[in-house]
Amino acid sequence: MLKHTLIHPKINEVLGRCGHHSKILIADGNYPASSTLGPNAELISLNLMPGVVNCTQVLEALLSAIPIEAANTMGIPADDPYALGGDPPIWGEYRSLFKKNKLKVELKPIQKWEFYDAVASRDHVLTIQTAEQALWANLLLTVGVRKS
Repeated sequence: MLKHTLIHPKINEVLGRCGHHSKILIADGNYPASSTLGPNAELISLNLMPGVVNCTQVLEALLSAIPIEAANTMGIPADDPYALGGDPPIWGEYRSLFKKNKLKVELKPIQKWEFYDAVASRDHVLTIQTAEQALWANLLLTVGVRKS
């Protein structure tokens, strides 16, 4: 029996094969997931209806199962309203989950096209498409090293 809370069989299968530096994308409901997969990546669609399943729920499940060493969000262009008003609220939710799980991981935005390039890399092993409605919710995780 699994000790962590993640029970999705296909996600567990992919996570079991990934290693240090593997990349996992938690994609929001607007992300073009099917056309941006890396050459070694699998796509799992959890978008049942708007808001179900959301990005924070997926992040919480993943944090119970794997070590994370880095987290990247898609950078916000200077002409977007969020660029003037601070971070999108969902980024605070991600930070809270990292803190709750005692992770010293900082969210690091990378510009849109660099983000797409990072997702298209050979290290990308999994995209989990959610039905998240929050803006700027895409989160690219880098798997860390398991510590005993």
